Amino acid sequence: MECLVMLHILYNLFDLPLLFVSQRSDREFLYRILGEVINAGATTLNIPDTVGYTLPSEFGQLIADIKANTPQIGNVIISTHCQNDLGLSTANTLAGAHAGARQLEVTINGIGERAGNASLEEVVMALKCRGEQQLDGLYTGINTQHIIMASKMVEEYSGLRVQPHKAIVGANAFAHESGIHQDGMLKHKNTYEIIAPEDIGLLRSNESGIVLGKLSGRHALKAKMLELGYNVDGKELDDLFARFKAVAGNKKNITDDDLIALVADEIFQPQVVWRLEDVQVTCGTLGLSTATVKLTDMNGAEHIACSVGTGPVDAAYKAVDLIVKIPVTLVEYSLNAVTEGIDAIATTRVLIRGQDTLTATHAFTGKTVNRAFSGTGAAMDVVISSVRAYIGALNKMLGFQSSLKIEGPNERNVLNTTK
Repeated sequence: MECLVMLHILYNLFDLPLLFVSQRSDREFLYRILGEVINAGATTLNIPDTVGYTLPSEFGQLIADIKANTPQIGNVIISTHCQNDLGLSTANTLAGAHAGARQLEVTINGIGERAGNASLEEVVMALKCRGEQQLDGLYTGINTQHIIMASKMVEEYSGLRVQPHKAIVGANAFAHESGIHQDGMLKHKNTYEIIAPEDIGLLRSNESGIVLGKLSGRHALKAKMLELGYNVDGKELDDLFARFKAVAGNKKNITDDDLIALVADEIFQPQVVWRLEDVQVTCGTLGLSTATVKLTDMNGAEHIACSVGTGPVDAAYKAVDLIVKIPVTLVEYSLNAVTEGIDAIATTRVLIRGQDTLTATHAFTGKTVNRAFSGTGAAMDVVISSVRAYIGALNKMLGFQSSLKIEGPNERNVLNTTK
């Protein structure tokens, strides 16, 4: 018999479950408490393994016992929330579903407190692959072809990089290096792939009919972006095409990951207050690192500043600060290569914190905290990528300041609690 399982994505990692349950709880007391909760009007009972301590057999039995012994349990939904401290969150979640849980709390990429939560992509694809044969027909109804894009979006916004060998969404999840495996893949893909990459929205670059290079035109780029799930047109396409041609002139092979990085850097950016025009750096062991930066403001006026620093990125950031004249603190800085090789595109993510006047109210504690703003950048030059990310964060912060002025001071507290 088929049965639909609801997956509850944890948008807020501070979300507290209705009831803390562990294997050490007195079972009769537990059943009585759950029965009273149902009598009080609860419609969902959340059974968490909050510290990731239980084994799948234990957790599955716990759910089965609750279902068998709790009064009026048939009137509510049993929910699970499994942490990954022992690497068993996905296994425990599946065991709970098999035993009768019908709401599963998960997070994209498995992010969360300590070692993380049960991973959405792992739970969904396990149910898709084995639900019919081993899990009594359980399914989710989720469109799995959006998994890769959702994973990359969370990775980009959170700054938490997915490890290469992460199941389902890791960079190596569909890579085959062993000679025997490669031979099997060439003869029949199902030999060593229990999941087709296309099932999660991952296209095989070598099977695409479009190979982009320095001679490719706008139509080819637009078609390729549509294939990757991005409908780019008009000025956005023109701007992206200019960036693409600049990269293609220096890089022989343009991968899908390169294109996605360029889209994120060129299109998915805040309103432009300051735009990077040029940056020139000098660095090495013979003296101080220096940087010259040229920015244009919203009115098209050019501003140039020079500075020294402990390295080229530090010097460039200080030169930007001399132009923008807004005091900020750099909280986080991370740099990653999109692909392998010396000609790889570098993606940078920064997090900056503004002055004390830019505050927000914490949704749970009610405390006032200084607001932080993130920015991302991509370029083949790590310094240019870093400066793009820094300016993106500054633009986001300045745009927020402008919105406060437009809304008016009377609405500032509301903005601080909702934005």
